[in-house]
Amino acid sequence: MPRLATFVSQLLMLATLSLSAHADTISLTSRSSGQSLNEHLELLEDPGARLGIEDMADPAVQQRFTPADGKASVGQSANPWWIKVILRKEHAAPSLWWLEIASVTLLDLQLYLPDGKGGWQKRQSGEVVSFAEGRDHPHRRMLLRLPELGEQPLTFYLRSYDPAGNSFPLKVWQLADLKTQVATENLWLGLIYGVITALLLYNLFLFLALRDSAYFWYVVTTTGALLMILGMTGHGFQYLWPDSAVPFWLDRISVPALWGFGACRFTQKLLQTRRYTPWAHHLLTLSCAFYLLAVLADAFGLRAVGAWIFVLLAITTIPTALWASLKRWRQGYFPACLYFCGYGMILASVNLLLLRATGVIQPASWNSYVFPVAVALESILFSFALAYRIQLLKNQRAEALQRADEEKGARLAQVQASADELQLAVDRRTAELKHANLQLFQQKQELRHAAFHDALTDLPNRRHLVEQCESALRGARQGDENLALLLIDLDHFKPINDQHGHDAGDLLLQHIGKRLREHVRGSDTVARLGGDEFAVLIGGADARHYAGDVAERLLAELARPVDYAGHALNVSISIGAAFYPQHAEQFAGLYKAADQALYQAKAAGRSGYAVFQPAAG
Repeated sequence: MPRLATFVSQLLMLATLSLSAHADTISLTSRSSGQSLNEHLELLEDPGARLGIEDMADPAVQQRFTPADGKASVGQSANPWWIKVILRKEHAAPSLWWLEIASVTLLDLQLYLPDGKGGWQKRQSGEVVSFAEGRDHPHRRMLLRLPELGEQPLTFYLRSYDPAGNSFPLKVWQLADLKTQVATENLWLGLIYGVITALLLYNLFLFLALRDSAYFWYVVTTTGALLMILGMTGHGFQYLWPDSAVPFWLDRISVPALWGFGACRFTQKLLQTRRYTPWAHHLLTLSCAFYLLAVLADAFGLRAVGAWIFVLLAITTIPTALWASLKRWRQGYFPACLYFCGYGMILASVNLLLLRATGVIQPASWNSYVFPVAVALESILFSFALAYRIQLLKNQRAEALQRADEEKGARLAQVQASADELQLAVDRRTAELKHANLQLFQQKQELRHAAFHDALTDLPNRRHLVEQCESALRGARQGDENLALLLIDLDHFKPINDQHGHDAGDLLLQHIGKRLREHVRGSDTVARLGGDEFAVLIGGADARHYAGDVAERLLAELARPVDYAGHALNVSISIGAAFYPQHAEQFAGLYKAADQALYQAKAAGRSGYAVFQPAAG
């Protein structure tokens, strides 16, 4: 038995190495320190978190990996993502390297390295463990040491999971080079921290002296921003809470919510929104409630819900505050001008953060410092606005005592004009929102169609097939029915691309997809799995018998030539079939059985149909 186990383990390792041969191997030289790896990665989404490291030896799983092409973020996703990396060193390159995951924040990151015995060694990192436990060197980013590179390539995997946003900028370093880089970064970040902290303490002193609530909310806002920056840079985890996993009240949901809550209250006090822009005042108050709701959702483990609440609030609250400040500026209130400039920079930087969190903009060194710099400048401008506000309030109070009776009628007229203007703005905004909601719904439908369909043939894709098959399996179990899965592969498709070009191949695939749709029932599912591989899912009590009829028709119909620029494009097909419940009761097993049947059909000479035959016991 030990020999058999060793033999099986070696086979699995050989299969993994064989699959890895198709991946993009990263060659490290003596000048590779600080090199980004994201141009050469492969990514795999894991719907339902069903995959483990042992599944990486499955060829079907390996075929689902797609090139990252420089992508370092997949945005907010409810599913984990697997990242595949293959490294090898040139002859003169160092053997020992360090892997930096330069993510802003990441909830759960797992690194799987080969243990040299046919298995894998797991390394846990991210915010679910303490700072020291998640790193091999005290660095503000996640930094893990790789095994020494020898003559053979090193294949390893990372598993990233964070519903609030998955980002994984990967770099390899020599430790000495990284320390030099860190020294420069810490110099600039320390300057930013110092400016913000000095302004925070100065205005805290003014609050204690003047007891003006605007100063209090300035202190709350600046404290939240400083904690947010410390969390983003990793210095908070390193120096403020290093001995345990990041608690929810200090994570990437709660701390930004504290900053947003304080900013809304500071806006109300500084701009006197209750009096001059009541609609903005009410909306900002509602935003404060939603910031608390985001923290509550995060506390109950609904991290993705809290993240989306924060995203929606950033989209609505910041423009509201800017509009209120612009209106107050037009009314002659100069602190609103300073506020508008400071918050405008915050709007740009927060939108950049949201684009990073949702994966629209990929993480990079330049955009990781935009928010800290914007907060430092905002803190300076807000502090000036507060100082100017105190003087204005004194003047306004003195003038109010002298002209109270004269201005009473004018204020009433102004209130009525403001009410009319507010109603007009609300009506216009309501119409805009209705139009925007309609556009969002249409875009959502288009995105859903694109996510579940193949762009070339407009057939359902592999993801759609998996969901349809899982649903059909549940129905078959309840109704005691059969289910058939046909895997179809085009024979001799590559020569067509080689002889006539990829346009001819694309045309042929489109015709094949059209014929497949025409020769199956409307209740059956036809999907393109990728390349020249298709699948047909057949349900119903007669699924097994009907599958044979469909296979015979497809063998004849799909072999008919396709005309391309006067050339007849000819291909044949091989079909492998598996049935539920005879061959498997889950999608993975059914797919594997059909794939083996397809292999049997090709081994029998191609252009044929084969039903899965279990190996003799």
